[in-house]
Amino acid sequence: MREFEFKIAAADSGARIDIKAAELSGLTRSRVQRLIERGLLKVNGLAVRANHRTRTGDDILVTVLDEEAVLVPEDLPVNILYQDDFVFVVDKPPGLVVYPAAGHPSGTLLNAVVFHSKRLASVGAPLRPGVVHRLDKDTSGVMVVALDDRAYFSLVEQFRRRTIRRKYIAMVYGALKGEGGEISLRIGRSESDRKKMSTKVRRGKEAVTIWKIKERLKGATLIEVNLRTGRTHRIRVHFASIGHPVLGDRTYGRKTSLEIGRRKIIFPRQMLHASLLGFTHPETKEYMEFNTSIPQDFEDCIESLRQS
Repeated sequence: MREFEFKIAAADSGARIDIKAAELSGLTRSRVQRLIERGLLKVNGLAVRANHRTRTGDDILVTVLDEEAVLVPEDLPVNILYQDDFVFVVDKPPGLVVYPAAGHPSGTLLNAVVFHSKRLASVGAPLRPGVVHRLDKDTSGVMVVALDDRAYFSLVEQFRRRTIRRKYIAMVYGALKGEGGEISLRIGRSESDRKKMSTKVRRGKEAVTIWKIKERLKGATLIEVNLRTGRTHRIRVHFASIGHPVLGDRTYGRKTSLEIGRRKIIFPRQMLHASLLGFTHPETKEYMEFNTSIPQDFEDCIESLRQS
């Protein structure tokens, strides 16, 4: 059994308890709601409903029973960029799932992190402790995982305050106009397909994507993307919404190949790479920044378009 205890700050007064408890504990909102239904979340010692509104000074206690599967250490080949007792920074390869889920019970990044670090933060859903952000299976690049609870909450707060620095490299379909720009469109869960995100929603969250051109290619544009806010699938959704989907993305846009003259160039996965991650170390308070190069499959696609 694990217990999470929090006190509600003035800035969080009036928030729904299921949303705030999920944010503070690292559990998913749906899991928090299940705990609420079982009376395992209490406010000032009393069970509440999911729509309960918090007040300044409320004492929150969340109890998680040990009923879940255990995260098994696995010796998987991962490129470790930095590791200490608090954080684990890795260059995630494409094709690697971040944490176990339906269809991927093992062989994930977290299985490798547990093997190499021998520890993880206790905060977070049972099979994704320490995960403060994630990359999609087919997105490569820099990720940080918290190895203790203080590090977890520090990194979560940095993401919340938008002080984390992130850059991506993407290859999108077609020729973008200008040398750079900004996409500011709200994003929310698609009303027609709940597994997807969309800009065509009545209620969405603020999302801003800033981009600039790195190279113009035949039938495509290679860009650098800066993020101001964290939203699920935000880069993929934003560029698909303006008619320039990320090449190889089989969910948004579906531009998985290009025919250039007599050549057909196939993109094996979405051409998206998290090239830079910068954050303040939770313990030393030192600013740390990590850069990675695009992987070989991405480079091969760029070179194929250059030679077309």
